[in-house]
Amino acid sequence: MADLPAITNNPDIRFLGKLLGDVIRAYGGVDLFDRIEAIRSASVERHRGIGSAGATDMALDRLSLDETLDFTRGFMLFSMLANLAEDRQGVAREAGADLEAAIVRLGADGIDRAAVAELLEHALIAPVLTAHPTEVRRKSMIDHKNRIAELMKLRDAGLVTTPDGDDVEQAIARQIALLWQTRVLRRERLYVTDEVETALSYLRDIFLPTLPALYQRWDRALGRRVPSFLRPGSWIGGDRDGNPFVVADSLRTALARACETVLVHYLDAVHTLGAELSISTDHAEVSVEVQALADASGDLAEARADEPYRRALSGIYARLAATHLALTGKPAPRPATLAGEPYADCQSFRADLIAIAHGLAAEKGGALASAGALGRLIRAVETFGFHLATLDMRQNSAVHERVVADLLKGAGVEADYRALDEGARIALLRRELASPRPLVSRYAAYANETQSELAILTAAAEAHARYGPACIRNYVVSMAQSVSDLLEVHLLLKEVGLYTPGDPACAAIMAVPLFETIGDLEAAPQVMADWFALPEVAAIARARGHQEVMIGYSDSNKDGGYLTSTWSLSRASTALAPVFANAGVAMQLFHGRGGAVGRGGGSAFAAIRAQPSGTVQGRIRITEQGEVIAGKYGTRESAATNLEAMASATLLASLEPQRLSPRDHARFGAAMETLSASAFAAYRDLVYGTPGFRQFFRQMTPIAEISGLKIGSRPASRTKSDAIEDLRAIPWVFSWAQARVMLPGWYGVGSALRDFGDSALLADMAQSWPLFAAMLANMEQVIAKSDMGVAARYAGLVEDRTAAATLFGRIRGEWQASHDGLLAATGQAHLLANNPALDASIRLRLPYIEPLNLLQIELIKRRRAGEDDPRIGEGILLSINAIATALRNSG
Repeated sequence: MADLPAITNNPDIRFLGKLLGDVIRAYGGVDLFDRIEAIRSASVERHRGIGSAGATDMALDRLSLDETLDFTRGFMLFSMLANLAEDRQGVAREAGADLEAAIVRLGADGIDRAAVAELLEHALIAPVLTAHPTEVRRKSMIDHKNRIAELMKLRDAGLVTTPDGDDVEQAIARQIALLWQTRVLRRERLYVTDEVETALSYLRDIFLPTLPALYQRWDRALGRRVPSFLRPGSWIGGDRDGNPFVVADSLRTALARACETVLVHYLDAVHTLGAELSISTDHAEVSVEVQALADASGDLAEARADEPYRRALSGIYARLAATHLALTGKPAPRPATLAGEPYADCQSFRADLIAIAHGLAAEKGGALASAGALGRLIRAVETFGFHLATLDMRQNSAVHERVVADLLKGAGVEADYRALDEGARIALLRRELASPRPLVSRYAAYANETQSELAILTAAAEAHARYGPACIRNYVVSMAQSVSDLLEVHLLLKEVGLYTPGDPACAAIMAVPLFETIGDLEAAPQVMADWFALPEVAAIARARGHQEVMIGYSDSNKDGGYLTSTWSLSRASTALAPVFANAGVAMQLFHGRGGAVGRGGGSAFAAIRAQPSGTVQGRIRITEQGEVIAGKYGTRESAATNLEAMASATLLASLEPQRLSPRDHARFGAAMETLSASAFAAYRDLVYGTPGFRQFFRQMTPIAEISGLKIGSRPASRTKSDAIEDLRAIPWVFSWAQARVMLPGWYGVGSALRDFGDSALLADMAQSWPLFAAMLANMEQVIAKSDMGVAARYAGLVEDRTAAATLFGRIRGEWQASHDGLLAATGQAHLLANNPALDASIRLRLPYIEPLNLLQIELIKRRRAGEDDPRIGEGILLSINAIATALRNSG
């Protein structure tokens, strides 16, 4: 688009913006281009302070409905291309967020590489992909964007043509034209299988090639081969909390497709190695192990008689192809020419590859055994196994309670389990867990819910037998509030053979409590102390070596507001550490973060480093959701950057010495207690204590319209109620972002900062305490993206004008207090003064977001007034998509 040099110094944005303008002119016509350009220019001038809001309104009013749709697509595509350009320039990359920098930093503190290596021996870092519906873009749009990124790399290298002979710049323009002509919105709702395939595309195209290459870099950094400590996970196909569409077949499909995906990758890699390793016995000696593999392969081709490595790999390929057939029920895409027995497990496959590597290592100083393709394949097998990504199961504790009650009643054990108190429940469950007798009977009649839960557990047991225990290791219990909530999971696992009574007992899958609300987080240490007090539980945990606890950012924020959520999560983590230490069990925290700050979003590097001392211990899992997956793992380069940031932050959080003195820790903690109480009171009073707030929220924001976006398989609410308590955190945060309020990311903080009497202490905390600094930094980003002027327009959608004025007045006042308090605590003259790159990025987007907001408001007015032109509904959904794309982390 025109005049971009005046508002950005990023040459990629100028280049891509010009191409987009050319495409709009060519495919939409000069008149459309001129109208879009007039709106863009008016909005840019207003944000420079030399134009009026009225000019933008007038230009928008001149658009027909068809032009409105084209305009919205144009602004959305510019935001998408701007995101791509900034990612390429490293705007999101953080200083020092790589493993080598972390090692150097630790070395300066007297922590040597041997200590780092020792930590990594028992470490686990796991980004866990979830299907939480915050990704508004179709995969087709993301694919075109990624192709542009690949072409831009060729342009960076000074290449004029692609390997296929196309002109590079023309190829980029062609991809932008394809974007312009690609349908933005999904016409059908997503199914679980769609979500599975989307996740598999990232695991196949990004994680499989990126992680082995990263490990090569980390091996060099440490001067030794490190364990495969970073491994991906997934919830997709196993997370049925509130999603009735995740059933036993969903679990089977997710696991089968993952197995098929990783085996095809291995088959291709082995085939490529067979072509490469043309070593002849005429020129090299061969180890006994390699010769044995060659002789056992059945490869009798005369042409390869002197090529033992190729013969050995032919045999390995044949066995791997047989494994593909055995595990997936399908022949390998490239059939083997030899017969072979399936591998019993991935360790057997790895052992054959290690034999090849050792044979090469013995040759002439081992030059051929460098960390090349064979080394990367061995690393992939260690990291991904035959399952690709560990799949978590998740269900709500209330469902388990009902199912267990149904089973106990059907078995004649207890007529009304749900009427028992906690002590009686624990006693009953322990008795049943100690008995080898099953509860399920083929003659009993069970509720549909019970049958569905038993079916998915049966599928999990089948998966363990087929793919190995690494395919499912964790069973997350949502809304866990008691020991019985976890014992119920053990009882259900016992019914399918995944919990075995005995001395000691054995649980093949770990029950993981998810503490979500502020009250649950406060109770978490006592629940876990009571859990470990059960001898059989403590024995299982010690045998496993660790116990996981999941802490929820989204629901704790919706329950108590941003500051209280942040503090409660930190305080719960700190209080859990001695409970685990006393039990002699390593603690593994699973952080349920979303993309938006209101759901725990923001810099993962800063967030991990801000964890309380002693709570990371080299083990951490973090959810990656919605638009965050494409943003962080859309390309191999961005994936490598973000995975390495996660790894380096974990090392620092685990090994760095405590920076705060005990005195500062005590006074900062006391200050946060005061701030949290104040923020909590302000937030709860507005959201849950103000009559009419629910109606105000539902009319001011596009929450009703968001439900029309087909971006996930899961319903927006856990029940049919329209109460905020029952609304999922994702649409709660998403709708406030669309209205440019971003309320979950700051409300209550302003009151807390304003009423706190010691401004010098706040400044000291902002400067010296990573937790407080990270909290303010995330809030600062949210406030910078919010706009109370635009939000006031959304407040105009509320029918009760008196209530709207009162409630929005409170919101505006709290926003100002949060803005001013943040600047005072950080000592900045304006927002993001200490982060000029992010400041420039947000300022670039604002002129493109505001017209979208104004259009969205007018279209919502027309739709709510009863206009039924389908282009109005389409325009609303397009504007939601475009605003989310521009804001980047809105869900």
